[in-house]
Amino acid sequence: MQDEPTPGELIKAVADFLRNEIAPVIKGHNAFKLRVGINALDLVTRQLALQPASDAAETARLRQLLGADGSLVELNLALSERIAKGEVDLQTPELSNHLWQTTMDKLAVDQPNYASYKREFENKNG
Repeated sequence: MQDEPTPGELIKAVADFLRNEIAPVIKGHNAFKLRVGINALDLVTRQLALQPASDAAETARLRQLLGADGSLVELNLALSERIAKGEVDLQTPELSNHLWQTTMDKLAVDQPNYASYKREFENKNG
């Protein structure tokens, strides 16, 4: 086990430094490239914080849905194959919920400020 700060904390500290100390003095195209870099660091911070739990939940849902065991990659491949073969569709119990929750978990990492995501998150958790 590593001592603190954690990788997520280190990445967040760098992003905050760039956002608060460097971004205000950078202009033009370099300011744009800096914002892209800051956004990438923010995304990695969210991924480190959220992905382990969302991957575990997705794996559990897939195991239940498919009645099979395997890694997340293997289970997603199996689901895709069953959908392609017509063995699984939106009438399959829990498929719609699984797809919705997987999408929401991915948006929480990739686009947490997306208006539709925020609205749906509030509807479910509000």
